[in-house]
Amino acid sequence: MSSTLDLLFLGSGNAFASGRYWSCFLLNGRFLFDASPIALPHLKQSGADLAELEAVFISHFHADHFLGLPFLLLEYSEQTDRSKPLTVIGPPSIEERLRTVTEATFPHLLQKERTYDLNFVEVSDCQEGDIGGLKWQARSVTHVDDFPCFGYRVEAAGRSVSYSGDSVMCEPLVELADGADVFVVECTCWEGPCGPHLGPDDLRELRRRLGPKPTFILTHLDGGQQDLGIENTLVAEDLARYRF
Repeated sequence: MSSTLDLLFLGSGNAFASGRYWSCFLLNGRFLFDASPIALPHLKQSGADLAELEAVFISHFHADHFLGLPFLLLEYSEQTDRSKPLTVIGPPSIEERLRTVTEATFPHLLQKERTYDLNFVEVSDCQEGDIGGLKWQARSVTHVDDFPCFGYRVEAAGRSVSYSGDSVMCEPLVELADGADVFVVECTCWEGPCGPHLGPDDLRELRRRLGPKPTFILTHLDGGQQDLGIENTLVAEDLARYRF
């Protein structure tokens, strides 16, 4: 795998964002982090090779992070031919939940014959794995009590990307991002407290704990237009590509 990190943000907004689509991003054209409802059309709009997608990392089961998966499976059934296995990596019950929501929305889709293997990995805290030459680690983060929520750190060719998922400030975020090249981190509460999410003060604390590295890319935004004065920090935009 190339040592270049190529991050394409298919969306950069939270569930209520005005002027932004729901957040998810594609790494190096092959690894999708969360699957918001706009993932498929924005993958197509950006010219991504859908047949080359190898894995989808799901942080948790809120609709803005998860409900794009049935559309992706429909695409592979009706439009895009693929032969490579597709692996969905996510919290416990990921396979059951995906099968349930797909059957409810596109009945019998998963009973159709496929030209590729569809695999599932249920993660637990500190679990590690390897997919397509990408080493990954899952960490349990603090978001909601309804189901487990995870962040991820992935490494390939000596480069690393960490992803917070949705979370409040917690120690696993620091551990995930420490020494990474890029930290994709949610910043939902831009205008003040807004529930179990991060805001600018949390980002300042993370920068203090982590030092000048990694590069922060803020996502899962509502506002978030002004400069926060935090060094080495970018604010994601829909369909923007960042290379490192």
